[in-house]
Amino acid sequence: MYNMTFEELSGDYSQERMDSVAKALEEVLTSALPQGCITVGVYEAAKSLNVDPDNVVLCILATDDEDVKDVALQIHFTLIQAFCCENDINILRVNNTRRLAEILGGGGGGKQSGGEPMDLHCVLVTSPHSSSWKDPALSKVNLFCRESRCMDQWVPIINLPER
Repeated sequence: MYNMTFEELSGDYSQERMDSVAKALEEVLTSALPQGCITVGVYEAAKSLNVDPDNVVLCILATDDEDVKDVALQIHFTLIQAFCCENDINILRVNNTRRLAEILGGGGGGKQSGGEPMDLHCVLVTSPHSSSWKDPALSKVNLFCRESRCMDQWVPIINLPER
């Protein structure tokens, strides 16, 4: 079991721990992508959550500074967060959509095949149909989410560092 420090009990994680979780999140995304276990986009995520919420293992909400003023996006986030909390789906907030695009798009600038930018505001990680997927990085991210909820941080924020 992981022993928490006073700073962590008050909700202040060490930079080393945050970097470790960010690295684990990147590992989760890069391992889930080739397995087809990633759903990208607010609308697509809502459809997936509606059809099979038990298959979703992680919800990532991504914003940049300018997205904070987007009222419609914030309403979508509120609804998705409520649904995820009700269905025991771990949620993370990521504040670097450009880095997320690099991870998911393989350096393609976060563009879809038609040249339009991907909607990276909501990313779902689903469990592959074979229940043999035991990812240590996912376990680390899930533990971080559970510990954050114990400290009343229902949607912890992760900074994905630039590479």
